[in-house]
Amino acid sequence: MNQGQTAATDVIKSLDEINFLVIAAIVAGAWLLIVACQRGLPWLAERVPARMRLHLLRLVPVLRLAILAIAFAQVLPQIITPTPENLIAIFGALGLAIGFALKEYASSLIGGIVTIYERPYRPGDWVQVDDAYGEVKSIGLRAMTMVTPDDTEVTIPHSKMWNSNLFNSNSGQRTQLCVADFYLHPRHDAQRVRHKLRTVALTSSYLDLERPVTVVVSEKPWGTHYRLKAYPIDARQQFQFTSDLTTRGKEALSTLGVEPAVQVLAASGA
Repeated sequence: MNQGQTAATDVIKSLDEINFLVIAAIVAGAWLLIVACQRGLPWLAERVPARMRLHLLRLVPVLRLAILAIAFAQVLPQIITPTPENLIAIFGALGLAIGFALKEYASSLIGGIVTIYERPYRPGDWVQVDDAYGEVKSIGLRAMTMVTPDDTEVTIPHSKMWNSNLFNSNSGQRTQLCVADFYLHPRHDAQRVRHKLRTVALTSSYLDLERPVTVVVSEKPWGTHYRLKAYPIDARQQFQFTSDLTTRGKEALSTLGVEPAVQVLAASGA
């Protein structure tokens, strides 16, 4: 037996020394705990007060990472002789394998760990990455899963965070800002319109009364642009809330006799 084979034998235990039943029990226990966290905490989050929902959802990726780390730490001594030299050799070999053979996957894994630490997005957040927008449902070690407003599940690797802009609409908050746009003919009483639109928001059943309601007005060459900004009670109500503001806003403005803006396009040719 040469020196390299002897060194490998010193690191890895012989087959008769490895307790495969213990390893199987550790792996099975970790898998059961992860499944329990992934299913149990979201189930519980839907049944607790709204202010606690996001806190419970954020625990899922943290607990999963902790379970995997503990399971790995329990399995490793079953396979190798846990001396400092052996541990350095094992982790060095793993690092080289990940660096050369699994570069993209390793980038996503590192991004997952950074995500759990820095929390640029968390379960329950509404985020946009490139052309995908939706609610973050789960965060794994390699990727995060979001569900779009069209109920489409999108999986985005964490490596996207290195070279893509990420937009977080609510950043861990229960609610988020919604905007309803109105485009009106410039000949009208702006103060009455602002008051009317504000009343529309204040009488919405979706409104979070603890957050401000704002009406922003800007003049354009083709008319007047109103932006009614308010917050729903829950970020998941954003589309119902915006639709409610828009439909009731149009109805309210029609009672004032305000005409919509008509953009005049220059005629082409002579």
